Amino acid sequence: MTSISKEYYQILLSQSICSATGCSFLFYAPIAALGTWFRVHRALAFGIVTAGSSLGGVVLPIMVDRLVVRVGFGWAMRSTAFLFLGLLVIGNLTIKSRLPPPRKKFSMMEFVTPFAERPFLLLTAAAFMIYLGAFLPFTFIIVQAKTEGMSTGLADYLVSIMNAASTFGRILPAHLGDRYGVFNVMILLTVFGGIVTLAIWLPAGSNAPLIVYGALYGFASGCFLSIVPAMVASISDIRKLGTRTGSLYAVASIGVLIGSPIGGAIVNDQAGHFSGTIVFCGVSLLLGSALAIMSRHALVGFGLKKKV
Repeated sequence: MTSISKEYYQILLSQSICSATGCSFLFYAPIAALGTWFRVHRALAFGIVTAGSSLGGVVLPIMVDRLVVRVGFGWAMRSTAFLFLGLLVIGNLTIKSRLPPPRKKFSMMEFVTPFAERPFLLLTAAAFMIYLGAFLPFTFIIVQAKTEGMSTGLADYLVSIMNAASTFGRILPAHLGDRYGVFNVMILLTVFGGIVTLAIWLPAGSNAPLIVYGALYGFASGCFLSIVPAMVASISDIRKLGTRTGSLYAVASIGVLIGSPIGGAIVNDQAGHFSGTIVFCGVSLLLGSALAIMSRHALVGFGLKKKV
């Protein structure tokens, strides 16, 4: 649909509705199936699987940019679709849950009842706050870099740099999460992401700090964007992992939806300056980490050395 779109509403339908709906199916079903196969190294398994999206984030921006120049926008989109189709055939043939589907009749209340649990409710609030700001660097760093004088050729690679670092950020922290606790690792990396946003991105005015920030934030974001399913699994009956993960992301996705428009509105209100949006990003991450700490406390209390 995107390849033949000519009007804005067509892009909206194809990307914001059709593509987004498909991506939801592609994410939640495999994550739920994967969680049934692992217990000891569950976080690492989630990290390895979600690292594929970071690798795609490295390759696709460069690939699409080159294809648009060589074959035009339409065939660039079709070529990307054919690539996705081939990969999805492999995925559909290999993904399988260890547990059989539940026999009881499905009820919408199953999506609501998890919020009666204080740790889950606080974790959901944490995910919402984190996702409210987490995607702002991916959305605005290229535009901001160009306003600071970075060449278009270099600025266009910033998101690929962030995604490359995110690949390692999804695997290494996940391994540490299995060893020291997924809550502990996620909280530390989220705080780190908020600090580098305020300490490096906010005052950045040249190429070097922007590139350094992209790498550091990309690594941190790899953790707090991918380890949440492992956190849900750690406080859930594994047979209900798919439902509970869906409940959390139904709320957290609202943060993703409104975060970038809020960031854009702040930029417009500041006459094209990005400082307010950067502060909004950093504060959202720090508030999200505070809520994650509260969720951890609801689980195990104040014990700093407890693996959770």
